[in-house]
Parts: sequence; structure tokens; C-alpha cells
Amino acid sequence: MTPEHRTPTHRNRLTELFGTEVPVVLGPFGGVSSVELTAAVSDGGGLGSYGLYGYTADAIRDTAAQLRKATAKPFALNLWVPTGDETTSIPSTDFDNYAATLKPYFDEVGLPVPDMPERYMPDYNEQVAATLEAEPAVVSFVFGVPAPELVEEAHRRGIVLVGTATTVAEAVALEAGGVDAVVASGVESGGHRVSFLKPAEESLTGTFALVPQVADAIRIPVIAAGGIVDRRGYAAARALGADAVQVGTAFLATRESAAVPAYRAILHSPAASETVLTRVLSGRLARGIPNRIIRELSKAPATAPFPAQNWLTGRFRPQAAAQGNTELMSLWAGQGAPLIRHDSAADVLAELLAGSPVL
Repeated sequence: MTPEHRTPTHRNRLTELFGTEVPVVLGPFGGVSSVELTAAVSDGGGLGSYGLYGYTADAIRDTAAQLRKATAKPFALNLWVPTGDETTSIPSTDFDNYAATLKPYFDEVGLPVPDMPERYMPDYNEQVAATLEAEPAVVSFVFGVPAPELVEEAHRRGIVLVGTATTVAEAVALEAGGVDAVVASGVESGGHRVSFLKPAEESLTGTFALVPQVADAIRIPVIAAGGIVDRRGYAAARALGADAVQVGTAFLATRESAAVPAYRAILHSPAASETVLTRVLSGRLARGIPNRIIRELSKAPATAPFPAQNWLTGRFRPQAAAQGNTELMSLWAGQGAPLIRHDSAADVLAELLAGSPVL
């Protein structure tokens, strides 16, 4: 067959498992997921994903209903597995001290400092029940291995399960736990480092070292994540043994995402060439573009543990976003951000798939 008659090869065991047309997964965003972007990726043949961090059971049901109205194609819902180190309560005096540190930022956006809540996160078991009830094509997890009874019930309902690993050992644990595919998330990835067997600071393998090791260690499909933005990253990941790629930052920069215009503008700017790993915004290690709040809180005597710090900063960050104040936002981004060239989901998909092998 002559080169002009060759066609890209998209379908493989992963697309068959997901019921998608192409092996591209939208990275689930824990705070800026949008129905429009999830549907756009799914309608484009990939697997759109929607992050459910902080969502109540009712919000999950409503979101799943909106997604079903927006697309008839498969989509994924994403949950955070409790690691056991989450702070469920802290002394009121400690809370007041943590809140006092953040008071200047509340003042800057025009909000009062909040009172201590009864809880910092929705009940995980209620989230799981609502997610399984929604019966998306795929449920993905970060920060751990889903419980055996969850795996059994999901499979009974015909739901595909995906776990996320930052080390080979985590990938092996996820396969043993019964998931159907594993995301190998390299340190280049934007947002939270989702390690669960060792501290995140000890789980910092790069994507293109991690992917082939995971592919050698497990039998189920592997999805490469971290620093993949264009056809070159896609081709490299596939060549190293990944069945698919998961892309976050490049899609976050598109007009279909829920990121405010000022955030998207930074992702398309030279400022995106620098990212740092920090705990100061949420209490857990995450990669983002440094701004004033990261610099200032990095010098603070103490910040609240997760999820209290995430809850506290999460009270003013949305207001800062609405005001276009990027100095007080969490500007999560991966190290591949300087390679971003497109502002529509369709164009990002087309660019990635241009790296597909041909037959």
C-alpha cells in the first residue's frame, strides 16, 4: 500500500473497552470541569471526563443528567478515593489561626472570613452511590484503589473502572484491585499529584520513564498522562506502550473549558513556561503556575492540612476567578503548557491524533 493510501490507526483494546472511537481521554478537572468540554471530547470520539471533587450526591446526579443531554457518547466520572489522612476536624482555635492567615485574600475579593464548617468534603460513600446510580460508561479514580465491593457493583452494572498510578507499585496494586485500565501519571502532570502508596514527594517519576515500566508490569491497558499536548507527545506515549493518552492542560486552555478567560490567557502565555509543586493552596502537593498567593503562602508559618486548606482557599478562589484576579487563583497546569497552540477541543483532538501510527 502506498503512503497516500495509508490510514491512521485509532482503534485498539482501550477504545473497545471504553466504546470510543479514538484513544484520547480528557483529564478530569477537580474544580473546572465543564459539561461542554466533556461532551465535546466525547462527541469528538474520545472519552470526556468530569471531575466530581467536592460534589454532593445530588450534584452528581444533576451533572450526569446534564452530560447525558449534552452527548450520547461514552463519558467518565471521576472520584477521589479517601487516603485516610484527610482531616475531618481541627480545633476551632487552629481553624481561626489558619483563617486569619488567609484574611487578606478574603478582604481583597470582598468576602467575609467563613466560620468553621461541619465538614470539609461530601461523604465519599454517598458520592460513590450516586455515581454508580448514574451508570456512566467509565468511572475513574485518583488517590487510591477502589474498594472490592465498589468494583464488584460497578462491573455488575457494566461500568468500566480506571485507576490512576504515579508509580509502578501503584499500577500493580490497582490491577490487583480489579480496575480495567490504569492511568500512568507522570510528574509533568498539572494539578494534584495523586500518589497513594508513598508520599507524593517520593513519587515523582516522569511520564516517559513511568509509562514503559507500567506497560511492562501490568496486563491491562495503560493510559499515559503528563506533559502530552501535541502529536509528538501522543506518538511517543503510544510508542512506549500506552494504549491511550490522557490530556488535561491542553483541553483546559480551550474555550469549551470552565476555566475563566484570564486563566486560559495565562495558559497561552509565556507565564505557563514555569510551574511549581506546592501544598499551600490545598494541603496536598499539586503542580501549577506560580502566582502571588503561592509565593506569599509559601512563607506563611503554617497552612491547614488537607482538605481544610482546600476548603478555606476554595471560599475565595472562585470569587477571584470571577473578578479575573489570577494572583489569587489556583492556576493548575502541566509542564507541557508552553506547547499549547489551540483553543478548541476539536483542534486539540485533531492535533493529538495526527501522531497516530498508520497502516
